[in-house]
Amino acid sequence: MRRDATAVSGAASSGAASSGVASSGVASSGVASDATVRDATETADAAVREQDAVLAALAPVVDGIVATLGSFCEVVVHDFRRPEASVVAIAGSVTGRGVGGSMSEIGMGILARGDEAGDQLNYVTRTQDGKLVKSSTMVLRDSAGTVFGALCVNLDITAVTQAHQLIGQLAGLAGPATVPTTTFSDDIDSVVHAIVDAHQLGLRRPWAELNRQERLELFRNLDERGVFAMRRSVTQVATRLGISRASAYTYLSQARALDGNAPDTSEETRS
Repeated sequence: MRRDATAVSGAASSGAASSGVASSGVASSGVASDATVRDATETADAAVREQDAVLAALAPVVDGIVATLGSFCEVVVHDFRRPEASVVAIAGSVTGRGVGGSMSEIGMGILARGDEAGDQLNYVTRTQDGKLVKSSTMVLRDSAGTVFGALCVNLDITAVTQAHQLIGQLAGLAGPATVPTTTFSDDIDSVVHAIVDAHQLGLRRPWAELNRQERLELFRNLDERGVFAMRRSVTQVATRLGISRASAYTYLSQARALDGNAPDTSEETRS
């Protein structure tokens, strides 16, 4: 009986020790998990501080560039973390926007490409009021390579172009090439509507006359242009096309499925 009691006592001690090891393992796992979350939070906070510092540093630069190049120049700093009101600093008035204004179709396209986006230099567009604008858009990245904004320089070259055309006509040269119109606005809804309208005009038929493949192609093109990165954009597109929001979500999901992209049904996209 004494040996049995000793065995039972030893087994109990061994069980308690095993339980202690298990408890210690759980505690260690919890500590490691908390540390991982803490490290991720600190990294994210550091990235935000770095991005804020870059944007703040560029704010006074825009005034200096415009003061150097003159009234036909506009310089804009965009914060892609707030795409519906991305303009955080601006000098000059080529596009008529102000702080709190929205990005153009060009900016939406860069936003849609994410960290794969590159600079777009020396492209020419036309504003809705007829100005010819030569622009360069330089993406802003943090030390981790994340694209979070852009510095844009817009030059009003209308007068220069008119003089060039006059000289060309006198010399018997060919006329100017067609320049696409770009929507610059403080209201993101106007930009979204302009993109939708341009795509419909390109198809040369109203929505009701499009077949399924053409409708999916329209939604795929809008998605590639970054339209659906905007909040409430699905509702805006649906209203512009004269269809229900549910139908718009269905077409968007099917268009993304054709490209091999998983449908985005997040609340942010739906808001």
